[in-house]
Amino acid sequence: MALKKSFSKDKTKCTVTFTVSAEAAKGANQINIAGDFNSWSSTDTPLKKSKNGSFSVSIELDVDKEYQFRYLFDGSKWENDWNADKYIPAPYSNADNSVVVTKKL
Repeated sequence: MALKKSFSKDKTKCTVTFTVSAEAAKGANQINIAGDFNSWSSTDTPLKKSKNGSFSVSIELDVDKEYQFRYLFDGSKWENDWNADKYIPAPYSNADNSVVVTKKL
């Protein structure tokens, strides 16, 4: 899993590419991402599967913010990003949420 960030020239937006490797996908047919940026919808933001079996999606976010998120594999299994910037306890479960920080260092 990986997070790749690129910033707009005016530094007001950060495009984050969320990638789940083929190994991490564990044979999943579909992966969606849910988080603060899409009102935690488990269906609004699907990742696109590539020929090598990995999945990815790019999302434009505001800078200088933190966004919690998780991946949903095949509509039934929630997973965190192994390379998230940090983790925060989820308010509604006994698990953590991944966090991406959109601050340019």
